[in-house]
Amino acid sequence: MTFDVWFSLFLVCLLGAMSPGPSLATVTKHTLAGGRVNGLATSWAHSLGVGFYALITVTGLAVLLHKSELLFVLISCIGALYLAYLGWKSLSSRGGIAKTLIIGKAQTPLQAAKEGLMISLFNPKIGLFFIALFSQFIAAGEGVSGKVIVVATPLLVDGLWYSIITFLLSSPLLIERLRSRGKLIDQISGVILIILAVRVVWQNVGYFAS
Repeated sequence: MTFDVWFSLFLVCLLGAMSPGPSLATVTKHTLAGGRVNGLATSWAHSLGVGFYALITVTGLAVLLHKSELLFVLISCIGALYLAYLGWKSLSSRGGIAKTLIIGKAQTPLQAAKEGLMISLFNPKIGLFFIALFSQFIAAGEGVSGKVIVVATPLLVDGLWYSIITFLLSSPLLIERLRSRGKLIDQISGVILIILAVRVVWQNVGYFAS
């Protein structure tokens, strides 16, 4: 896998992690209610769920690619539409990323970790996101080392991003800056996701033209 391909994978994984939603709300809730330890427990348990989705998705898409190229291309295009939808949703967001920051009741680190894992495993949007994402990187993930990189990247990006959020929430000054720039973060994420969607479609145009 080339650095350019990996960096594209890293970027879209980061945007996926940054997207406002129940995952961010859960990490924030446990951080603000239970402290840094609870926040980190939630973050890395959530990332394990993301890694699980990444593993089963990259394996399933690899099998599909070998069995039916047409079906694989169609799934790639559907995934591109989903990426475009996420991009448009970010662009039209009114509350910004900070809208999801909520305070909840404190729990033990184990309870926080369990909730973080469940949020990732039972969120159907994560599965859809990986189908959209991995359709364009599956060819670059041939071989054991390629698959390890493709699976490890979203797992580590997710865990590190929410760890950063956990540390940010320990500083009132920094969280206020994040809140004030929430709309801008959404807009930048939206533009990049739409560009990635166009890229996926463009990569598959040749199949239908041939």
